[in-house]
Amino acid sequence: MKTDEQIVEAVKSCRREGQDLMVCRYGQPVFALIVRLVADTMDAEELTQDTFLKAFSHIDSYDPQRASLSTWLCRIAYHLTLDFLKRSRPLIISIEETEVWQTDISDEQLEAELSTGNEERIQELESLIDDLPPDERLLLMLHYFENRTLDECSFIMDATPHALANRLYRIRKKLYKQLQKI
Repeated sequence: MKTDEQIVEAVKSCRREGQDLMVCRYGQPVFALIVRLVADTMDAEELTQDTFLKAFSHIDSYDPQRASLSTWLCRIAYHLTLDFLKRSRPLIISIEETEVWQTDISDEQLEAELSTGNEERIQELESLIDDLPPDERLLLMLHYFENRTLDECSFIMDATPHALANRLYRIRKKLYKQLQKI
């Protein structure tokens, strides 16, 4: 089994084997990230291809000291997908979202409400997560479901770990408020 370093070197040397290995190893995780943001499977497939084409053409900019190959590819996918979403539909901010910040909720209350084992509550929460804006949904998925660190998330999403920690808190707070209304 080839290491990421060997795959990168093969891609840098323009060897088809390196490209094939990179797509085989990381194609599914990259597609999974994109499909969380883009509803149409064909668009997600095209964006996945674009991600790898961009990675192949910019392989010299990959720095293993800054991020793993997986995280670097996710960063490329994230930015390509955001560009796609900006071109395909306008950003709409709900006025209801402004209410979320007006009520102070402790971390303990958030955790108690959002981590319940009740199957019905879990389905309600999953539905609310599906309705979040793409970038918020992706941040939750990366951090909580893929167990990526805030540093990895910050590299992918091009934000500071501190800013993402604040966003995670606000997203959880928004979900808590919406669950209270159900």
